[in-house]
Amino acid sequence: MTASSSAFPLPGVPAADHAALVARLAAADASVRRIALLELADLEAPELVPSFIAALRDDPSADVRSEAARVLDAWEQPEVVDALCHALLDPDNGVRATAAQSLSELKDAASGAVLCRWADRSEPFVRGAVLRGLRELRDPDAFAPALRALDASAAAVRAEAVVVLGWLKDGRALPPLARVATADADADVRRAAVGAIGFAAAGDTAVVTALLAALRDAEWQVREEAAATLGKLRIAAARDPLVAALDDDYWQVRVRAVRALGQLRDAAAASAVVALLSHTISNLRKEAALALGELRDRATLRALHDALDDRDPEVRKAVRIAIGQIDEASR
Repeated sequence: MTASSSAFPLPGVPAADHAALVARLAAADASVRRIALLELADLEAPELVPSFIAALRDDPSADVRSEAARVLDAWEQPEVVDALCHALLDPDNGVRATAAQSLSELKDAASGAVLCRWADRSEPFVRGAVLRGLRELRDPDAFAPALRALDASAAAVRAEAVVVLGWLKDGRALPPLARVATADADADVRRAAVGAIGFAAAGDTAVVTALLAALRDAEWQVREEAAATLGKLRIAAARDPLVAALDDDYWQVRVRAVRALGQLRDAAAASAVVALLSHTISNLRKEAALALGELRDRATLRALHDALDDRDPEVRKAVRIAIGQIDEASR
């Protein structure tokens, strides 16, 4: 784009009462054009959308183009979505970022068709932003491009692809996601994949194997996510690995592990969990108490009653809840 003191031609014929504001989009001063965009956006007039698209595409000022990208997020229609996708190729970083943000806020499933046409672009930023836009649309047609993107060279693209597949909850994605959960070179991608396979059936051997391997990942964030997903799926075979995770070097992993053990409701884990009631980290003591309430083992009542004097009120509250659950289960 080249700077110019004259405006680009404005398409369409807006309503007469908008003409003065639209004319300001042709002002030589970029700040005047930007303010005109803001005021026109407040009118919420659909006939002005072509002018917003033209500003995004042709205005010589990056500030104006960025404002146009922001304004257009209120108009979810195919030509707008396509214009925002084109803006992902803008030479200005700010414009690209604003366009990506607007695309991430799409809600209409019909927008998926436009995004899918852009989902195999070679530019990592474009591809990642488009996949991010597809995430919450849950468009079944996004499955194929997201699956292909699992092999992208850019980790950010692979991560977005993983999340799209997780939202789609298509069983065909489970084997490749399980592979990514343990084999991807990037920890953030592995963590995303570990969370994404949380829609699997508890009897899916490949998924269970991947999650148990992820519980031993070199990066604590992956281990944390693995513990959470194992608890969510209530994988009975995970009891002993989760008990082992109670000794993880990172308290965040231990918190997730003890919470997961509560979700498994296997009383055989109670003795390992009860030991955490005396841990120095109050959050762990609280989670241990809550887990014991789920495990409902009367043998833990003495330790829970002792914990009623814990110095942390949140722990004491959790202990009272646990005691109540165990007593209720015994009636």
